[in-house]
This record gives sequence, structure tokens and C-alpha cells, in this order.
Amino acid sequence: MNNVYRLERSSPVEQLPPEGTRRVTDDGERVLYNDYWIKTYPVPADSLQGKKSLIEALARRLFNHTEHGLNIPGCRLGEARQCYESESDPARRRVKAGMLAGALFNRAVDIFRRLVELQADGIEIRSDNALMRECGQCLLEAMELGRFVLHRSGEEGIDELWGEPFRAFSIAIEDFYESRYIKIGQCMRDIDLIAEAMISNFGCIPTFEAVAAPIQDFANAAKVKTETLRTDPGIFDVWSHLVTAGERLANFTPQAAAEAGERRPGSPLHSISDGLQLLRNGRDLVFYIARARTPMAKSTREYIERCEAYLTTGRAPFIPAPLPA
Repeated sequence: MNNVYRLERSSPVEQLPPEGTRRVTDDGERVLYNDYWIKTYPVPADSLQGKKSLIEALARRLFNHTEHGLNIPGCRLGEARQCYESESDPARRRVKAGMLAGALFNRAVDIFRRLVELQADGIEIRSDNALMRECGQCLLEAMELGRFVLHRSGEEGIDELWGEPFRAFSIAIEDFYESRYIKIGQCMRDIDLIAEAMISNFGCIPTFEAVAAPIQDFANAAKVKTETLRTDPGIFDVWSHLVTAGERLANFTPQAAAEAGERRPGSPLHSISDGLQLLRNGRDLVFYIARARTPMAKSTREYIERCEAYLTTGRAPFIPAPLPA
């Protein structure tokens, strides 16, 4: 299985390689971002066909991670816009904004698909083509409306999922790939922050002292998944390791009070059920980040705060109910 290489500083004054440095290791080329050596992949040809394939993949990825009901066909764009513009209820207007964004997104993909077909028939497609401009405008408007859309879990929205197709449309594919490595480094950083918060807070509670090992194993597996494409031959081992590590963490059994020893003087009596639910919430959040390959800064920050509150009070703060599956 692949390993994520994290750069360790041997001294405070050591000069780190610049961001974007590439090195070849035993398992291939890696690039440095956010102190992580991230696995790289060959860049497809920078052509309309290459961009079409990339944008279609980004479309599948977007609808896989956003809330349900947004995958509206591009042919229904007029209906979606009319329903959004006529809606006055704020909550329903938010949802209809996401549905309009989905229709705009699919319209852009439809246009791009037709342009590639025309190019395959020998028709030259220039960058100032009217359909190219309409495609870009659809992607830009979808990106602007994407801020109203939540992650499928009900956690924060991931606006960047809507912005990536526009970037893929407007910049060279090589530059787009490089921007993805930056985001992967940020994801790895957030996964480590979540794992460190879980270990530091739960490790201070006698009944949860043994949870550090399954948390670390799960975090390591999640970082490997974050850098691994689904087309990678190693995905079978990578995904199965992540799933089973997540299962072990979710099924963690706290030590009995007699085995855990005396409660520290002045410390609160911690709810075991709240602690277990908080561990599972952390596992889920890491899964969301690893699968979307996009950082979730707000959710990460709020989860760390919940871990700290649990250590202090013995109770896990209330969290909103997830969206219906």
C-alpha cells in the first residue's frame, strides 16, 4: 500500500524545500504541499476532449457529495430558473438555488459535449465561440449559486466543488491538476488536526485512553485515500483499509471503570454514549473530507471545539440533525 510522506523538520532553522517541489520515491513521483509529499499522476492532454472528460468527472463528483435532488437536467434550466426566481420562502429558495445550480452545471456539460463532437467532425472551435462563452457563463453562475448548497451530510457546503469545473474550463489542465495537489495537502492537514484533537482530548479520559491507536490508523488510511485516484490500481487495498479502520474506530469499546482507574480529581463524569457518538462524528467527518478531497474548514473547527467541550464538561454539545439519506 502507498504511504503518505509527511515532512519532518529536524530543526527550527532547517530550510524546507519550496512548495511544489517534486521528488521520486520507491512508489513514484511525489510533490510537496503543506508539508506532505503527495502522490502525483500523469496529466491528460490539454484539449477539448481532455477537458470534456475532466469536467464530466467533476460533475459526477459534485453530485455525489452535495445534498440530494440537485442533479437537474440542463434541458430544464428555464423551469429551474423560473421556480427559483418566483420563490419567496427563504428555506425553499435556498434549495431551489441549488437545483438551479445543478441545471446550469448540466447545461454547461451538455454544451461542452457537443463542442467536442463538432471538433471530432473537423469543425474548428475557437475560444471566443458563442457556445464556449455560454458554457463558461453557466459554470460561473453555478459556482455563484453553489454557496447555498450543503454537503450531503448536512455539514457545511463545499463551494469549491462548484468552482472546480469553471477552473478546469478556464485554465490549462496541468495547472488544474497542480491546484488539486494543493487542496489534497490541505485535506491531509485537516485530517491530522481532527485526529490530534481526538487523541489529545479523549486520551485524557481514563475510559478512552486506548483509543489513540485506532484513531491514528484511521487518519493514516484517510490521508492515503485522499491522494489516491479511483483509477489507481492500488485503490482496492486503499479503500478496504480505510473502511475497516473506520469500522474499528466506530466499534471502539471503552474500558470499564475498574480497568480505567480512578477518575482524576475535579474532572467531570464523562458520558460514555456522548463520547462514542463524538468519535463516530469524527470518523464521519474524516470520511467526508477524504472522499471529497476538499477541506471542510468550518466543520473541522467546530468538531475540534466539540471535542474540547466534551473533555471539559463530560457532555458532547448538540449538533444539527443530518440531511435525510
